[in-house]
Amino acid sequence: MAASEAVAATSQLGARVVVGVLLIVVALAALWAGGFGFGALVAVAVLLMFAEWAQMFRLPRGLRLAGLVVLAGSVMLTIIGQPLMAIAALATGAGILGLGARPYVQARASWVAIGLLYAGMPAIALIWLRGTQYGLALTLLTLVTVWATDIFAYFSGRAIGGPKLAPAISPNKTWAGLIGGMAGSALTIWLVYGLLDGRIDVPPVPVLWLVVLAPVLAVVAQAGDFYESWLKRRVGVKDSGNLLPGHGGILDRLAGLVPVAVVAAIGTAALGLAG
Repeated sequence: MAASEAVAATSQLGARVVVGVLLIVVALAALWAGGFGFGALVAVAVLLMFAEWAQMFRLPRGLRLAGLVVLAGSVMLTIIGQPLMAIAALATGAGILGLGARPYVQARASWVAIGLLYAGMPAIALIWLRGTQYGLALTLLTLVTVWATDIFAYFSGRAIGGPKLAPAISPNKTWAGLIGGMAGSALTIWLVYGLLDGRIDVPPVPVLWLVVLAPVLAVVAQAGDFYESWLKRRVGVKDSGNLLPGHGGILDRLAGLVPVAVVAAIGTAALGLAG
């Protein structure tokens, strides 16, 4: 039994690595292309996210389609350079659908609005961020922070083990994993920034700032993972979907990026780096 479990675990890890690498390659290609290419990839991701969300909360077909229309419209507004209108459209659509859903899904109506904001806000944030003056570097650093956090947290948690972070919500996450993710994100950002500097436009801030900020964003990413784990426990599912072998669904894979993308966009605007 132990041998078969070891083989299954190895197979799952192999699938996780292969799918993870493919996702990173696709993301980097779209990020480099920018413009409509990057917007199209984000649009696909956000629509799949809401589709999984709607499945998890068993939303009626009409509400699912209406939600997808709202998200598509918000993403398109962002792509054509109207992020504020996109936010207004998303918030309005979420409010209307949330209120309109009450006669049909009752207690689950609020989750319609929450799902739209959950999927839509990071999409708007990422597309807007990519279109800023230092958008290529800032968006890449944002993605790399989340990827490094995931990778280092996963392997340090498995290698070291130890006390659990919040076993009632996510039994596999440990303090060792969190600390490993924070340290790994800082190291990775330092290395990546050094590779980018002189090759593409990088934001005019000391690299030390970014190295200090990376562990903070790592904690934010882990909080995003915990929130998604809590959601799955609330609705009684193991994974948000089965689209990505070794990872589960799109929501499972992007849970950490959801809050980090929003925080990165707000930080960019607050520091005047948008250009």
